[in-house]
Amino acid sequence: MVATTEPQDADRLGFASGLVVQEFGWGEDVDDDLREAIEEITQTDLVDEDYDDVCDGVILWWREEDGDLTDALVDIQTVLDDGGIIWIFTRKPGRDGHVGHSEIQEAGTTAGLHATTTFAIAPDWSATKLATRGRGK
Repeated sequence: MVATTEPQDADRLGFASGLVVQEFGWGEDVDDDLREAIEEITQTDLVDEDYDDVCDGVILWWREEDGDLTDALVDIQTVLDDGGIIWIFTRKPGRDGHVGHSEIQEAGTTAGLHATTTFAIAPDWSATKLATRGRGK
């Protein structure tokens, strides 16, 4: 029996009905159950990398061989509306393409973000939420 992502797992991502979520890094290995659960929550299709307007949230499927994570995170921030949500989905430890949490933290810090939450989101994928660094007062 193959484990699947339940919609309540996607609920943990903080998306809501009507939000526009842009997807980066799609590949044949992504978790389609998770994608469908996000679309069910937002009541709209995920938009792809060619979407040319601001969005409310981003999901980034990222694998070790995908290049420079810092560059990707800097680029992603340009498409987000203020307060937008960024989630990176990375392969779990022991799977091909796994990216360590320290690499995500380092890339996020360099891009002006910080990792706030990480958890298993699908059978082969972990989710890490990135948020903008607050300005000191």
